[in-house]
Amino acid sequence: MIKPKPLTVAVDGGFSVDDFTVDEAAATVTCPAGNTRPITKSRRVIFGALCRDCPLAARCTTAKSGRTLELHEHDNLLRQARRDWTDKPDLRKKYRLNRPNVERAVSQIASRGGRRLKLRYRGSEKNHAWLARRTAGLNLRNLIDRGLTHTAGVWALTPQTA
Repeated sequence: MIKPKPLTVAVDGGFSVDDFTVDEAAATVTCPAGNTRPITKSRRVIFGALCRDCPLAARCTTAKSGRTLELHEHDNLLRQARRDWTDKPDLRKKYRLNRPNVERAVSQIASRGGRRLKLRYRGSEKNHAWLARRTAGLNLRNLIDRGLTHTAGVWALTPQTA
């Protein structure tokens, strides 16, 4: 699960790219004022001179040459992800449960006590072996912290209590 990148606006309180209507079938984009422009082969939309006389230009752009949009090749999927992020609070809860674990694991592997680790060896083979041992040790430590026990030759995780 990846959190969608937050949108930026050209003007405070202005329009973001999601306020523009994209019609992939017709290869056009319509601005909030109703002006429609074609999408170029490089996925750019240039409103240009249409912005000069537009009553909403102050909320859209500060550029004298008008608003220009650069659309991602998967723009429709990104828009859907941003809508899902806004409309589905359970998605945000699920992300918050998983994200800290991933960030923490990367931080643990890359640092020791707040200091970044430098690779100890020359050559990728030895460094890969060191990284594998470090990762295995950190994983074991995390499992022990979560209740891993070794009793009578059997490894077992004790159930977590909420």
